[in-house]
Amino acid sequence: MDDVVADLSQDRPRLGRSSTAERVADILRDRISEGFFRPGQRLSEEAISEGLGVSRNTLREAFRLLGHERLLDHKLNRGVFVRLPSVEDVLDLYRVRRVLEGAAVRRPPSRKALAVVREAMRDAERAAAKDDWQGVGTANIRFHQALVSLNDSPRIDELMRQLLAELRLVFHVMENPRAFHEPFVDRNRTLLELIEAGKPEEAAAYLDDYLEHAEELLVHAYEPNR
Repeated sequence: MDDVVADLSQDRPRLGRSSTAERVADILRDRISEGFFRPGQRLSEEAISEGLGVSRNTLREAFRLLGHERLLDHKLNRGVFVRLPSVEDVLDLYRVRRVLEGAAVRRPPSRKALAVVREAMRDAERAAAKDDWQGVGTANIRFHQALVSLNDSPRIDELMRQLLAELRLVFHVMENPRAFHEPFVDRNRTLLELIEAGKPEEAAAYLDDYLEHAEELLVHAYEPNR
């Protein structure tokens, strides 16, 4: 609990002067995307409200919002838990990713948007060089969020943030994070090079194969428990 309080207290400036449930939900969603909270973990109202300096009522409303996003489970008389997505969730997440990311790589990208994608790719490479595979996972989430931003749509960006937070929970089923993340460090660079070279259809075909590869690995990880 003390670790949660200390860590979340760093996020207080993001709340601004008025602590709203939406801002609290944004912070907790980001923490899920970073791998800070794990599937099955019970969330302590006391620790999180103290860490963020918000009321229990505000926090409960944030929990409710994240429950609608399929990130949290409310269990009667037991509390609020981080959700573990099902294999059916994985299949649906990848259906949506193919639509959103496929559209993104076909659009003429701006130089500014590409710079954000490139920086996320480099962060993954730096984390891999340090053998920090959780860091690679976080950078990979940022890479795909930045990739979708090429659509130039705030609504799509928001949808992708929710989707990627749920996907990060799926990553936890992988027993060997390095074996899962390592191939995609290089694949991210190849995908970006195709986009920068002005080859949208080749980038889209490569992305489709990329997503199929990742989906197969994740579905296979669920098999022993199905």
